[in-house]
Amino acid sequence: MAATPWSPEDSGAETPAYWNEACVYLAERDPILGRWIATYGLARLRSRNDAFATLARSIVGQQISVKAAQSVWDRLLGQMQPASPQALLALSTDTLRSVGMSARKVEYLRDLARHCIEGKVHTAAWAGMDDEAIIKELVAIRGIGRWTAEMFLIFHLMRPDVLPLDDIGLLRGISQNYLDGAAIARRQALDIASRWAPYRSVATWYIWRSLDPIPVEY
Repeated sequence: MAATPWSPEDSGAETPAYWNEACVYLAERDPILGRWIATYGLARLRSRNDAFATLARSIVGQQISVKAAQSVWDRLLGQMQPASPQALLALSTDTLRSVGMSARKVEYLRDLARHCIEGKVHTAAWAGMDDEAIIKELVAIRGIGRWTAEMFLIFHLMRPDVLPLDDIGLLRGISQNYLDGAAIARRQALDIASRWAPYRSVATWYIWRSLDPIPVEY
């Protein structure tokens, strides 16, 4: 595809149209999830509707706590308003490092910004692509692995049936809720989550709430 100039999308937050239906479905099939849905049922997954910001926020959050990631992200936003590929590339390495990012994450963010500006991130085509095809496109960008791509599918595209088995919080939440805190293997998590399809993104979101009531927004 030909490169097209990058322009930020509408920044108004959106919530999934399928959420209420998914909550009813999951509560009927899984009493444990039903309890968390009853507790946090008025809360919703929210999308910023900004592909660049969601991916950049995911990169910032890699391998650090949710609290630390939010702190770094807030400091980064203080250096660029609005958050855009052009604004990020205009920042010096020293400025980017000063907000708390490693040299490697600085490289990753710049590579993401260049991909966006050069039209290598095909936002217009995503609606017609399945989850795995989008993951394949995103992991071609330095610093974006499967976990980051799955966070993007959940938080930006709001795909309903994503199960991020590389997510430590999800595995810990399944362990605490279903195995009394015992160590859990990915296969066990996959088996437990099989009852949640086709709304595993929603189930994952409520498992996260069982650990932290304050939703993270990417």
